[in-house]
This record gives sequence, structure tokens and C-alpha cells, in this order.
Amino acid sequence: MQVLIASGNPGKLREIQEILADESFHWLLPQDLGLDLKVVEDGQTYAENAVKKALAYWRASGLVTLADDSGLEVDVLGGAPGLHSARYSPLPGATDADRRALLLANLRGFPRPWRAHFHCTVAIAGPDGTLYLTEGDCPGEIVPEERGTNGFGYDPIFLLPERGLTMAELSSAEKNQISHRALAVRAALPILRRLGGG
Repeated sequence: MQVLIASGNPGKLREIQEILADESFHWLLPQDLGLDLKVVEDGQTYAENAVKKALAYWRASGLVTLADDSGLEVDVLGGAPGLHSARYSPLPGATDADRRALLLANLRGFPRPWRAHFHCTVAIAGPDGTLYLTEGDCPGEIVPEERGTNGFGYDPIFLLPERGLTMAELSSAEKNQISHRALAVRAALPILRRLGGG
């Protein structure tokens, strides 16, 4: 069965492909089909945004489509940046480093530890557009200095206390066992297998 991974984020695409590497589906990326959709992520929940992306790419391709929406939620900031994690900085053309710097600036003055968690919701649009949702969470805390060079986004400042390492200090294989996205995508596998007749 062909499955389209609906994302234009290179880091996210790489992670999903690595998580699903042992599966026998034929994975397609938007660029494989010449798709460059601009889906406005204005939902009030991760699920709404993931569904919007899954349905947009399903309608454009006719293929089973997997999309996700994810974010970092910091307790003392009331769950921010949350749904707006990828758009947290108001700077035009803001980078991941800009977003990390803004988050750390906004945390100054709050006592540590700065508890946080990553959340991911996966939406699958089946062959007929039927929707399926799965979720994953990864708890941790924010640290004030960047550590590690693997991963992307907020990974260099997201500490896994039980390991004493940030997400960016883990190997890709380690991250893809415990991350929010790995948990949500793995939870989606039985659905994909069922849709594929496996």
C-alpha cells in the first residue's frame, strides 16, 4: 500500500521515515507527487491541525495519508508555545534557534525546573477519507543552555531527566524509541496495517 507522509518539514519527514523504516508500505513524500500544499494550521487543537493536513493531502493525492501536528508545552508558561511551537517567534523568517532563544528569554525569572512535555497527534486519512487519530507524549524539562546537535526544533533545550541528556544528545535511533512523534506514529501502525489488508 502506498502511504503519503503529509509534511514539508525535512526534520519531521526524516524522523517519520526512520520510525517506519521496517514497515513494508511504499512511503511517498509530497515532493514525489509534485505537491506543495499550503495548509493553514489555524485549528484550536493538535488534532484539528493534523486532520486539516491529512485531508488536504488525501484530497490532492487520493492516497492513504499520514499527517501530524506537534508542539512543546511548558508548564510555567501555561502550555505555551503549544500549538504555535513552529510559529512561536514573531520574527519573519525565524529559525529554530530564534524560537529557542525566545522561549528561554520568556522563562527567565521562573524558578527551575521548567517542566515541559512534547505532544504529537497523528491523523490518518484512509482510502475513503475516513479519519483515524493517535497520540504520543514525552515528558521532560527545559534547560537554559543548548546541548547536542542531533534533532531539530526545541530538541537541544529539552532534557530527559531520567537519562540526563537532551533530545538533541540522543542518537536518532534512541530518539525514535521514546519521542512523542515515535509514540504517536507507532500507535498508528496497526491502523495502517489494517488499511493495507495486513
